[in-house]
Amino acid sequence: MSGRILIVDDEPSIRKVLSAHLRRFGHDVDTANDGAVAISRLQSETFALVVSDLKMPHVDGMELLRWITTHQPTLPVILITAHGTVDSAVAAIKEGAFDYITKPFDRDELDGVITKALNTRALRSGRASARTPRTVIVGSTARMREVYRLIEKVAPSPTTVLVTGESGTGKELVARSIHEQSDRATGPFIQVNCGAIPENLFEAELFGYEKGSFTGAVTSKPGRFELASGGTLFLDEVGELPRDMQVKLLRALQERQIDRVGGVRSVDVDVRIVAATNADLDADVERGAFRRDLYYRLSVFPIGLPPLRERVEDIPQLVEHFLEQFNARLSKSVRSVTPDALAALMASPWPGNIRELENLMERSVLLAEADTLGVGDLPGLRGGGALPLSTDELDDLGLKEYVRVHTARLERARIQRVLEAEDGNVTRAARRLGISRKSLQTKMKEYGLRDG
Repeated sequence: MSGRILIVDDEPSIRKVLSAHLRRFGHDVDTANDGAVAISRLQSETFALVVSDLKMPHVDGMELLRWITTHQPTLPVILITAHGTVDSAVAAIKEGAFDYITKPFDRDELDGVITKALNTRALRSGRASARTPRTVIVGSTARMREVYRLIEKVAPSPTTVLVTGESGTGKELVARSIHEQSDRATGPFIQVNCGAIPENLFEAELFGYEKGSFTGAVTSKPGRFELASGGTLFLDEVGELPRDMQVKLLRALQERQIDRVGGVRSVDVDVRIVAATNADLDADVERGAFRRDLYYRLSVFPIGLPPLRERVEDIPQLVEHFLEQFNARLSKSVRSVTPDALAALMASPWPGNIRELENLMERSVLLAEADTLGVGDLPGLRGGGALPLSTDELDDLGLKEYVRVHTARLERARIQRVLEAEDGNVTRAARRLGISRKSLQTKMKEYGLRDG
């Protein structure tokens, strides 16, 4: 099976040898001399496979692998390694690499690994072609990488999953990702918000009803379990289930059968259950509000999502994702946020988590009058401006963001001192700072500073 392959290596001779060999077998081959170039290509072009050297200057193979597993998780990556760094390649396999090959190449082994990778890609793509575009979960922190690992482990199985986390942390995205990576991906994904259904309608919603079973039941209607048969049933806010419904849900999970309201026979259902809650079900079990046996049945494979305040270093990536999303949706062209605005976003407590950040970014992009968002362009940002990051949070930043945040702080503080010294006179302050009046006004807007 042929496919478009991207070879990433800083050694021209390796790129040349690999390209010539793979082209002889009918593959469409392109090359990049480091990971940064590869990422740029991957953002604008489609490839079936990436073959990358592990050791490269600038962005190495491991960084490239992490980017791919986050942004294009179905794209297989084969790493090239020298004999002395095989341990690193094995570690990369645990990070999500498809396989690795060692220098010097055994061409038969190389051909076998590439064929297997392309076949796997084809199977994944075929499974994905019959559904909507893949769910995107953004983040590359250690805790999010663990979430991805757990999703990958559990998705192919029929095991029931319980996703926990505060409101707005992305529990539905995890449920959809599990469904999309499972053998049920071509089946339905049916969502039930257990907190939004009136108590007297729960049974009919979940299990359906027969004609004439109650006033208003003029026809028979299947419930969510039947609609999800062959696919996944996502029970969101499962902690809100009434006590009597917990008993009936437990039976449905154990027997794989449901009884319609007013029905005379049981209906077999084939569903995979993913449940989610922002409640402390352990505490609910202890106080008798949630059945212990149902809790154990639901929490066979738990996945916990961290709140946004515990993954602050993911905020720049999330902001970039939302800018792209809302630019497309709202026909806008906002390219970036200023360093001080980014510092303010990273300092916010985000009690509403990613959902709150998403809503803020949508408002900001909608109202934006320029191609860059400053602090003053973030309506409703908690704290009202560039809030200071703690020492621990600064230590968690990558070098690039660390420098950007500190540079922005120094620049803002300098402008503020000069404005105060000039009694708020923008013309004199600009002259003293050695910039134009218009440039100073732009920076004042970015940093949330006001005239006089």
